[in-house]
Amino acid sequence: MRTPSGSHERIAVIELFGRYSGETSLISAYLAGVDRAIISEVDFDVDKLVDFLIEDRKKNPSHYAIMTVSEGAKPAGGGMFLSGEADAYGHKKLGGIGEFIARSIEKRSGIGVMFQQLGYLMRSGAPDALDRMVSTTYGYLAADLMLQKRSGRMVALRDGKYTTISASMITEGKKRVDVEELYDIEKYRPKVAHLLGKPMFLY
Repeated sequence: MRTPSGSHERIAVIELFGRYSGETSLISAYLAGVDRAIISEVDFDVDKLVDFLIEDRKKNPSHYAIMTVSEGAKPAGGGMFLSGEADAYGHKKLGGIGEFIARSIEKRSGIGVMFQQLGYLMRSGAPDALDRMVSTTYGYLAADLMLQKRSGRMVALRDGKYTTISASMITEGKKRVDVEELYDIEKYRPKVAHLLGKPMFLY
């Protein structure tokens, strides 16, 4: 998105997975060096966001700006953008917040916007060496559990080390961004201060 956004001097809005957790938006923004990131955990002021993006574009020598947004993000005073029938878990289909932001940018500034709802494309990249290392090791550890006739366990990484944990762990809590540690709620950006002592994967 960076190349066409820069070529056409537009603002790019990229909507990513994240009903209740803004982790995908936050980490993508952090790694790609985008201008702003909106996450599910923090309601945002759309006018303030648009002002930031207009200023970001103005400061960029190539006259473009990029932002990410979690599909479950909510504008201040509003709710999630939902559609369709509820699934077996009571969840309606999410999506539309990115388009809402894109329309708000165009209406307020007249600047062209490139909107992309990534969805499952986010999961379709080729695995890198770390992906292969972890998944292969998980496979061996899972096979060891079966050979030992140990059920109700799953393989995991904890404190950077391979281990096994109770399978019930997956229902004991919901993954959320540690907003205080990792997100700047005033500037809508990843917070990169205080990284010493943080785990390799920032969750």
